[in-house]
Parts: sequence; C-alpha cells; structure tokens
Amino acid sequence: MIMDNNTILTDHIVSKPVILTVSFGTSYIDSLNATIGAIEAAIQNANPDMEVRRAFTSRIIINKLKQRDRLEIDNVEKAFKRLEDDGVKEIIVQPTHVMSGFEYDDLMEVVKAHTDKFDSVKVGFPLLTSDEDYANVITAITAATSEYIDGETAVVFMGHGTEHSSNAAYAKLQSKIRDAGFYDYFIGTVEAEPSIDDIVMAVKAGGYRRVVLEPLMVVAGDHANNDMAGDADDSWKTILTNEGFEVIPVLRGLGEIHAIRDMYVDHVKNAHSFTAAEIVNAEASSKK
Repeated sequence: MIMDNNTILTDHIVSKPVILTVSFGTSYIDSLNATIGAIEAAIQNANPDMEVRRAFTSRIIINKLKQRDRLEIDNVEKAFKRLEDDGVKEIIVQPTHVMSGFEYDDLMEVVKAHTDKFDSVKVGFPLLTSDEDYANVITAITAATSEYIDGETAVVFMGHGTEHSSNAAYAKLQSKIRDAGFYDYFIGTVEAEPSIDDIVMAVKAGGYRRVVLEPLMVVAGDHANNDMAGDADDSWKTILTNEGFEVIPVLRGLGEIHAIRDMYVDHVKNAHSFTAAEIVNAEASSKK
C-alpha cells in the first residue's frame, strides 16, 4: 500500500520495512498520478513485503495540494519523523530526481542526520547516475518517440537545468544519444545550458521542418505546460513556431514511460547501505 498522509495506520508500530520515495512534486494531479504515482505503484508491485511511502521536497507544492485538494503530503523531515514515530527499523530512500542536483544534496543531508535512528538505511540513486543509466534512458526515450522520426522531425527534450555541477548531465546525455546513432534528438534546459537558443540553432542546422517537444522531467508540470507548451511569447512552442517550425508539444512526463519506471525499480533493488561518511563517498563516485 502506497502511503500518503490521508492513509490511516491501523497499527502504530510498523513491522515491515519502508521504501520512502522522494520527489520534487507537482500540483498537476493527472500528471502526479500518471508519473510519481505510477513509479510508486511499480516499486510497490516489485516489493510486496515492503510499504511504500511518499515525500515531496517542494513546500510550495505541498502547501498548494493541501489547500486546494486537501491532500497532505509530508516533506522529507516530516516523513523521517513519521518513520521514527511508527517504529520502522529498515528503510530504503529512493529519489525520483533525474540527477543528483541541489534537491538530492538536501535529501542526503536529511538522510545523514537520521541514519542512526534506524537499524538499516539504504539509498537508491537518481535516474541518471551510472553509464548504464544513460544508456537505459536513451533506449527508453527513443523507443517512446520513434513514431516521430521521419527525417524531417527533430525530437527536443526540455530538462529543468541547474546551477549545480550536475547540469553537465544534459550535455553528457546529448553526447551519448549522438554516440548511439540517434541524430534527430536534442537536449535543452529551461533554466541553464543548453538553452532554447542553442536548440533553435541546432534544429535549424539540421534542416528540420517539424519539432516534437517533450519534457525531460519525471512529471509534466508547470515547466512542461507553460515554459515548454504554453502560449506565452517566451515558451519553447512559441519561439520555435516563430522560427518557422511546425511544433508538436507532448505533455508526457518521464514517469509515464514504462521503461523509466523499471529503472527506478532497479535502483531500489540496487540501493546501498550507507553510513553518513559512505553517502558522501558514493555521491562522489557516481559523478565521475
């Protein structure tokens, strides 16, 4: 059973281990259910002897869902406090983050602060961590968009972007997509580099007539609906349309892709036990 705060425990002491999924979150309920909810369900199905719980890192989204939908979701600190209060002894923390940016760093700080409260703490890595992860993501997103490849269409994925050093993951993914022979795919970011200006230049240079836009984000939330597919002058859809391209926005979060959900399931399966010091070492190793 996937736990949110609307679920009432019948027994205050929880004997079974818990998998805590940690997401940034979204206030788009349909996308929430189709992405984060679907990932959690896949993890639960693969781990029937464990309980899956949910935490979000965005206080803005947590507050909006509570006020608008009366849906209460814990932040990470509250989720850990609840685990302690419920007598849980074994936990696996699985972030649904795409990469190990600032949100992941903050999560690790909470994990380190609470490690000694449990008999066993394991942490799964974000989506894009190992070289195998990059290869699997490339397979997943190219298979999910293969219907668009016709020699005239470019498939452009919009990532979030960050000032964190992990922003290099976008360029790495672009390079690996090309190395894999998928030349009609382009990776950009809404808040960093590569920018929409870089995308426009690359798509023009490729001589494409049509552009398919998809979010390189777990959910199709504000960025996907507004910055990518919105009607404002600075949306990617508008900018590319004004450049003469036929633009097809696809509001599908990565979490809707079965193969991506399978990757999170595998990350839970391969989660590692950490002491506070080992977390730091593992993070460093994952970024090499």
